Amino acid sequence: MTSNGTSAVAQTQKGGAARSGRIDWVDYAKGICIVMVVMMHSVLGVELAAGATGFMHPLVAFAKPFRMPDFFLISGLFLPLVINRDWRTYLDRKVVHFAYFYVLWVTIQFGFKAPAFAAETGWAHAGYLYLESFIEPFGTLWFIYLLPIFFVVTKATRALPPLLIWGIAAMLEMAHFSTGWTVIDEFGARFVYFYTGYLFAERVFAMSYRARTEPALALAALAIWAITNASLVKAGVSEWPVISLMLGLAGACAVVAVATLLARVKWLSFIRFCGEHSIVIYLAFFLPMAATRTLLLRTGIIPDVGAMSLVVTLVALMGALAIWKIALKFGANFLFERPDAFWIAPKKAGAALQAAE
Repeated sequence: MTSNGTSAVAQTQKGGAARSGRIDWVDYAKGICIVMVVMMHSVLGVELAAGATGFMHPLVAFAKPFRMPDFFLISGLFLPLVINRDWRTYLDRKVVHFAYFYVLWVTIQFGFKAPAFAAETGWAHAGYLYLESFIEPFGTLWFIYLLPIFFVVTKATRALPPLLIWGIAAMLEMAHFSTGWTVIDEFGARFVYFYTGYLFAERVFAMSYRARTEPALALAALAIWAITNASLVKAGVSEWPVISLMLGLAGACAVVAVATLLARVKWLSFIRFCGEHSIVIYLAFFLPMAATRTLLLRTGIIPDVGAMSLVVTLVALMGALAIWKIALKFGANFLFERPDAFWIAPKKAGAALQAAE
């Protein structure tokens, strides 16, 4: 879900073959991330509604230490290519772009949930909740809200020693503070991973290159990581200070290695396709997810909670892509592509979608 896309940087960086101007392993990594995010929301939503856990719960717990860290690391990976642009172009690409998608999709999501809010507290309060969503990110869209803040902070602090910024970010993550405000809390918990992707981009590409050229070594390292991650999660210490940071960084590196190996053998192309369209899935998956969950719970067609969670996850992924296809077919490109008319710096029609990825 990188903001500036998996571009032809493959020609200047090690670590993966370019395919039509994209880097395969980066798309695989984004695909793994978005699948894990959809799985988490689907599984926890079903389990909460059903009042029980299923066989997918341990997988969601296993991925928790690194699921969002890797998302943010990948998001910062290509920032060195664009951070030196003038502020006007930079803000257009990194702030206004995401602001457009946030305003649009928070309105869409709120439109589906507003009747339920109004039934509980009245339409006036529902309207207040909508306005509040511009201060307190709404639902699953907090990532879209937070990413532009990371872009601005990173560019604004370029004059400061990078290791100082990284150190402060690491301390914020380890502080595990909770103010009740999503932006503040998630900034503290996630900025270090975004900044790591930006600051150590060359090393991440070098690590991917080594995984590609030495797959046996990569598999051995992945086995050690998986056992360690699973053990610490099971022991209930994965969210302790220092340990959470170590697991987040190690897990992000593990996803890079797995993505590189998948790209090397060209397996599971559906994951790569999900990565290419991660912004589409992230914006739209809540619709098919909520509808499928409600249908299955009310009908009882699938009594097993784990099986129900798996079905909801798959439908959410495929449903989001179907919504995208339908939108493009009927000319509703504005749902996933930022219209030219909104651009501060004019661009070709249709380029917004790839830029968002």
